[in-house]
Amino acid sequence: MSSVPDWVLLTLVGVLVALLLLTLFGVAVYSGLLTEVEVRAGPPPIRGVVVAYKFRVGPYDESGNLYTESCSIGPKLVAIGVYYDNPMKVPVEFCRYMVGSIVSEGEEKPLPDHVRIFRKHGFKFCAFPDISHAVMATFPYTTPFSIQLATTRVHPALESYVKERKLCAHPYVEIYKGDKIIFMCPLSRQEDFYVPEMKEILRKERGEEVLPEPTELDPLSPEGTLSLELVSESQEASDSGNAKRRETMDSERSHSESGASGSSFEELDLEASGLRVTTSDLSSKEEPDTNDKWSKMPESWEKKQGEE
Repeated sequence: MSSVPDWVLLTLVGVLVALLLLTLFGVAVYSGLLTEVEVRAGPPPIRGVVVAYKFRVGPYDESGNLYTESCSIGPKLVAIGVYYDNPMKVPVEFCRYMVGSIVSEGEEKPLPDHVRIFRKHGFKFCAFPDISHAVMATFPYTTPFSIQLATTRVHPALESYVKERKLCAHPYVEIYKGDKIIFMCPLSRQEDFYVPEMKEILRKERGEEVLPEPTELDPLSPEGTLSLELVSESQEASDSGNAKRRETMDSERSHSESGASGSSFEELDLEASGLRVTTSDLSSKEEPDTNDKWSKMPESWEKKQGEE
């Protein structure tokens, strides 16, 4: 009985390897490898939400466990994560973040069953305000590999957009909605996206008096409803103040030389002018300086190191 020639075996191995590579490439493309990343500024995709969350300090890579837990509790809810530190500047073991699910938005009220089950599993509740402007980008969420691709492609585009326009945009918010990941950096009321645990850490680092631990927001209680109303009223006052500041800045700008704005989003023409940056634009520019902070992120770590 004659044996199979070596060239036949090598051919079969080559075909199998080629098929494997094609399969991997197809999965990467399906996950968003060739998707063009467009960054824009405008109204955010979420408006006044109540979030069930858990706060953690440690590597961002470990946030996947919290996403899994949150999605298993509320599989039909929108998952959300907020990242407060730049891992290029802060050691990964000291990075701070929160992960959870959006239990209500706008005028909606959280379902009692959702509140009860999240609280049973150790989640806390907080309210994020309704803001009018944010820097945003979207990416397909079709496979688990999409998350890794989004991290390596979207974050540099966001940083470049914010750095070029000298905006104050933080923290980084990730929203997992259906088959897409929405990346958002608020351009106003950024501190209202800091959960109580993060605010307490920052107060301690600044040497400020530590306030008594606030009572946890109960979305179903009258107090919880009142706090959400106060958030909305505060937003209206903030928008009114921003409008007055814009009028003053426009008046001053008309008597000065043209230049880049370092304040916020006043000079952005937003979606009406199609103000965008794409990955193709980034290819012809310098790579973002990884030594810079994420959009004027907190300098708590550097200050702490200096004091030591």
